[in-house]
Amino acid sequence: MSASAPARADGRVTAARCPPGRPRRGRSLAGAALLLIGTLLLPLSLAAVWARAELTDTDRYVAAVAPLAGNPAVQDAIVDDVTNGVMPHVRLDGLLKVVPRAERPALRRKFTRGIREFIDKQVRQVVTGRSFPEVWTGVHRTAHRTLDGTLTASGDAPVTLDLSPVIERVRHQLSGNGLGIDIVRRVPHTGTSIVLLKSPDVPRFRAAFQAARIGALLLPPTAGLCLVAGLLLIRRRRRALICTAIGGAVACALLSAALALLRTRLLAALPPTVSRPAADAYTDALTASLRSGVWTAIGAAALTVALALTGPLAARLRRSSVPGRRPGPVPRWVTSRGLRGVRRRAKRRFGDDGPNR
Repeated sequence: MSASAPARADGRVTAARCPPGRPRRGRSLAGAALLLIGTLLLPLSLAAVWARAELTDTDRYVAAVAPLAGNPAVQDAIVDDVTNGVMPHVRLDGLLKVVPRAERPALRRKFTRGIREFIDKQVRQVVTGRSFPEVWTGVHRTAHRTLDGTLTASGDAPVTLDLSPVIERVRHQLSGNGLGIDIVRRVPHTGTSIVLLKSPDVPRFRAAFQAARIGALLLPPTAGLCLVAGLLLIRRRRRALICTAIGGAVACALLSAALALLRTRLLAALPPTVSRPAADAYTDALTASLRSGVWTAIGAAALTVALALTGPLAARLRRSSVPGRRPGPVPRWVTSRGLRGVRRRAKRRFGDDGPNR
């Protein structure tokens, strides 16, 4: 007989049981670690999926920026860019030859201001016209395909937003009057564009693009597996579920704060030639889906916490509604473990046949 095996009064020996506290504690710690990892990976998964979708899906990108065609700030920026592209091709030397030399500077400024107002008006008619949304989506579709090709290739060519279709519409608009015909002859068909990504920034942006593609494939399933495995390993699952949902909501809120801070810094770093209201509207349009995903995750976490807290509360209310009974803890003998103990003691006392009647 083993020295560590306890003996009972009837002489039989029971096998010594190892304390189950350590294995259960190890499982709980492993489950808590997995839940923490899954909670931290949740906002990273949202950001990676959003970045991959915006950079690789042309239709999604075009759908995101299509409403900007009717944004007043974006329209003003396009009018200024196109007008600035047309004005360098306007020549007034032929008109000023008959004017005395002393009066030419003042008259040049007056003519330049009047011609600029005329071109601005014509460009604004094009930008606010019914056919401009189609031109806008075509310009951005071409720019996104160029960006996709630049990021997947090995070159360092800059990515630009070519406004040649807008220039062509402006040329057609100007050709309807006498002053515009002379300007149309001088304005080239191409040459006006907005630089979206400069050549020195292409390698760094390409590295971020590759990281987003890999992260979008690996982070979401890893986060889901960690959360599921953590809930299966941990002992108090309801409490762990509540803590995990609260942690996920806090992580998503931190992601939203980080996006706001990054947006402020990016807008502050723009050159003076870029319209701040237009860049603000453009940024909001691109990040709208990510912000919606963040708030959806926060709402799902709040709903999970509410449902997890409603279960014990409803059970207590049902027990308290029974007349003549006070809610209290469940007796030990009612549990399955307690019933097995009662059955074992009865068999030990009366035998397998039960008590004699």
